Amino acid sequence: MRLSTKGRYGLKAMLDLALHNGEGPVALKSIAERQNLSENYLEQLFAALKKAGHVTSVRGAQGGYLLAKNPDSITIGSILRSLEGSLAPVDCVVEDKPAKCDQFDNCVTKIVWEKIRDSVNEAVDSITLGDLVKEANKGSVLS
Repeated sequence: MRLSTKGRYGLKAMLDLALHNGEGPVALKSIAERQNLSENYLEQLFAALKKAGHVTSVRGAQGGYLLAKNPDSITIGSILRSLEGSLAPVDCVVEDKPAKCDQFDNCVTKIVWEKIRDSVNEAVDSITLGDLVKEANKGSVLS
């Protein structure tokens, strides 16, 4: 499974926002500069993150974005799914609307894809944005 730039850049931007949590609204321009990302692309990502309830926006000269919840209550999985959709490795094991092929009911390999999906979900849901903030504050290098 490979994440697109949506997931990778969105997670970096959310971590940046979490690292500046409590400092007031953070402008996308600031995040873009610190993370070397396109501000226009971040606007698209933050629209999805806002829709998912992860961030709120503040308009005006001193406006920007704030985390909608405590970083300890935002899982990496919820961020990635809000940007990427399902993290299932193949369409036939997508959680809400699995695609059905001719072999759907008799497919032996489907259990492999379900185990991969479940393991990925378990891993990313066990890590919070708060966990990443703690790691970053220890001096770990995050890419």
